[in-house]
Amino acid sequence: MTIGELPNLEVERARLRVVSLPLVSPFVTSFGTQVERRALLVELYSQGLVGRGECAAGIEPGYSAETYRTAMEALRRHILPSILKQEAADVEVQARRWAWVRGHLMAKAAVEMALLDLSGQATGTSLSQILGGTKDRIPCGVSIGIQASLDATMSAIDGYLAQGYQRIKLKCKPGYDLELASAVRARFPDTPLMLDANSAYSLADAPRLRELDQFGLMMIEQPLAHDDLIDHAALQAQMKTPICLDESVESLTDLRAALHLGAGRILNIKLGRVGGLLPSKAIHDQCQAAGWPVWCGGMLETGIGRAANLAIASLPGFSLPGDTSASNRYFTRDLLVEPFTLAPDGTMPVPAGPGLGVPVDSRRLDEATILLEEVWATGASRP
Repeated sequence: MTIGELPNLEVERARLRVVSLPLVSPFVTSFGTQVERRALLVELYSQGLVGRGECAAGIEPGYSAETYRTAMEALRRHILPSILKQEAADVEVQARRWAWVRGHLMAKAAVEMALLDLSGQATGTSLSQILGGTKDRIPCGVSIGIQASLDATMSAIDGYLAQGYQRIKLKCKPGYDLELASAVRARFPDTPLMLDANSAYSLADAPRLRELDQFGLMMIEQPLAHDDLIDHAALQAQMKTPICLDESVESLTDLRAALHLGAGRILNIKLGRVGGLLPSKAIHDQCQAAGWPVWCGGMLETGIGRAANLAIASLPGFSLPGDTSASNRYFTRDLLVEPFTLAPDGTMPVPAGPGLGVPVDSRRLDEATILLEEVWATGASRP
C-alpha cells in the first residue's frame, strides 16, 4: 500500500488528551530547562478504531511559537471541526480541508499522524510501509543537554556510548562551545560528534564558530537565527564544518531557499516542525535530489511520537543517526506496553505492526492524563 492507495475514512469522534511525564533528568538547552514532557495527544475514532497522534509543541514558546495550549485552541476551534462528520476521505484530502488554517504546523502534524495511524490499522499496513520506508532498523544517536560541568558531560557521554549510541549531540551556547568541543574531542577522538546551538549565535560570532572546524565535527546544528537563511549562507561559506538546518526549514519553500542560498549542507527533519509525515517525506525527497543528507530530530516525544519518528527515518535519505533514543533516555515509564529499547549495536527496530505499530498501555495513559476533552464538529469542546 502507498499513500495514494489509502482508504477513505470518516472521522466520527475526536478527543484531545494532555499527559504529563516527568523527565529522568532536566534537559537544558540555550533557551531554557525542561523537567517535564507535557504532551498533547489527538485521538480520532473511525470504524471502531482509534488513531493517535502526538503534538510536538512544548509548554513554552522557546523552540517554536507554538505551545501545547495554542495547539489545543487551533485543534478544537478550527482544525478538527474541519474534518469531523465530513464525507469520508483519505489522509491527503482530509489535510486539504484544514489547509486554510495558517501556521499551527505541530497541531496539524498531530492530526495527520492520527489519520495515518487509523489508515494503517484499517488496512493492516505499517506507517513505514505507507511512507515507502526501506529499512527495518534505525541507527540511533543521543542528544545531551547542557550539563553542570565538563566532568558531568564526559560521564554522560561515557554512559551513552556504553549503551551503544552511534552519535553524540551536545547542546551548546556562546561561552560553552570551544572548550566543550576541545575537551570532548580529546577524550573521544573517534566518536561521531555534533553540536546544537538552537539559534544562540549571530553572524558576528563567525570567527569563534570557525574555530570549531579543528574538531572534526559531523555538523553544527542551527547556529544562527531561525528566520535568517542569508546569514547561515554567509557563515557556511566561511566554515568547513557542515551547517545543519533545523528551525529555519518549515516547508518545501524554505528548503528551496536554503538550497539556492547554500545556507547549509544537512537537514534535521522534525515531523511537527514541518507539519507532518507527508510534508516530511516531500522534504526528504527534495533533499535526496539535492544531495543533502537528512536525519530525524527529536522533541522529547513519548513512545507514540517516537514510533512515527522511526517510521519516517526508515526512508532511504535518512542516512545519519537521528535523535531516536530509547524511551528510558527521557522517561522512567513511557506510554507503551513495550517501551522502545536500544539494541547493543546502537539500532532500534522500525515498528512493523499496523499504523504506528505500538500498543499503548491504557492504564499508564490514564494515569498520566491531566486533561481529556471531546471535540465537536461545531468547534466547541467538552471536558
